[in-house]
Amino acid sequence: MRGIDILGNIAIVKFPWDSKDRDKKREADQILKTHKGVQTVVEKVERFKGRLRTQTTRHIMGVKTKEVLYKENGGVFRFNIDTCYFSPRLSQERIEVANMVKKGENVLVMFGGVAPFAIVIAKHSKAKRVVSVELSRECSKYAFENAKRNKVDKVVEIVQGDVRKAVPKLKEKFDRIIMTRPNLNDPFLDVALKSVKRGGIIQWYGFYPEEEMNNMKEMIIKEIKESEVKARLIGIKKAGDIGVRKFRWRADIKIGK
Repeated sequence: MRGIDILGNIAIVKFPWDSKDRDKKREADQILKTHKGVQTVVEKVERFKGRLRTQTTRHIMGVKTKEVLYKENGGVFRFNIDTCYFSPRLSQERIEVANMVKKGENVLVMFGGVAPFAIVIAKHSKAKRVVSVELSRECSKYAFENAKRNKVDKVVEIVQGDVRKAVPKLKEKFDRIIMTRPNLNDPFLDVALKSVKRGGIIQWYGFYPEEEMNNMKEMIIKEIKESEVKARLIGIKKAGDIGVRKFRWRADIKIGK
């Protein structure tokens, strides 16, 4: 096997391209025997793509379902693995960000998916309010259900829509904005810079090879200058790898008072 992600009851496997079906079934059978909570094994056929971050998987063995119930950081999340993007490898990142949230903060999560960031923040901080904006109607449906399932629906608000249209309609500014954006050319920083309070924080995620990190810094600084918002880049950290020498980076941007 080349790689495996276990999401609750489903194991998602990326097999070598030349694997035969009998080999895949043998590996799948071993996974089902080794991981007692896994009931389904699927093969990852296509990676996540597009603004909706959908993927294609193929059933190999076990219960025929694409819906998962996944537990993380004291939360429980239900979603469809093909139609809703979810990375278990961001588990530590989510709790790290949640621990940064201060008492009474109003937090905006852009590209919120099925609301893992929003829910982990609501459960592990004393945020006053967390708004999660997501383009996909199906992911927003799961996000709403997940907020209720985790009993944080009085703190977490789910908004379905394009962030470029939905965020301005909120007509408010936030203490902290978390931008768990897809791997797209548009940085969307202009939207966040218009919606963050003075003294607030933007936590922006981008995908770059290590040797192009300076390009990312220059892009962020350029976006800040063009916005005419008083802000500065205060830190960059690796938030996981997504390929050979290519990483997800988190850039922390501090807004002046």
